[in-house]
Amino acid sequence: MSALPVDPAPGRHWDELVRFWEESDWPEGSKVEIIDGIIVVTPPPAAPHNRIAELVHRSLYTVLPKDWGVYQTLGTAHPSRGRLYIPDLVVVPYAVVDEAEGGSSASLPAAELVVEITSPSNASFDRINKAAAYAQAGVPLYLLIDRFAPPGPTVTLYGEPKDEVYRELRKVKFGEEIHLPDPFGLTIDTSVFPFGGV
Repeated sequence: MSALPVDPAPGRHWDELVRFWEESDWPEGSKVEIIDGIIVVTPPPAAPHNRIAELVHRSLYTVLPKDWGVYQTLGTAHPSRGRLYIPDLVVVPYAVVDEAEGGSSASLPAAELVVEITSPSNASFDRINKAAAYAQAGVPLYLLIDRFAPPGPTVTLYGEPKDEVYRELRKVKFGEEIHLPDPFGLTIDTSVFPFGGV
């Protein structure tokens, strides 16, 4: 992971930062995000990471309202905080994506669920920085699939953001089921998640 520091101030500086993010020639396949005013470039995820994303993506479509979508490459912005993330998965109403049609990102506070899957290069960002950022944006649910958790692979569901902090709703080890509450009402069987690889 590499980072390019910039001024995180909103307004004109934010617009310039986003323009730089949009127009620069980043390495093919990499994920480029703006985290607290810093452009962070991470390498493409490995096959097990992508497989988990696909399994969760497929499961979500079985329960979503017809006017919501699941996206793997959608930029989600919170300009007042100097943030533009590309979550591994984000559930957003179609109307929010339609509003962003002329731009490069949708509104992060409009997301209904964010899913992040850790990689060795970004695990601490997903556990700490992004958990805080998603709570600050008021995203109702954050599902952290932590393949590299110190006690072993875990899945943690955060929710009920209050005072910009999440409450941990559930935490399971890989191999167990985790339930997402309404409006999803979905139980995810983590025993089908691959364990190996980076």
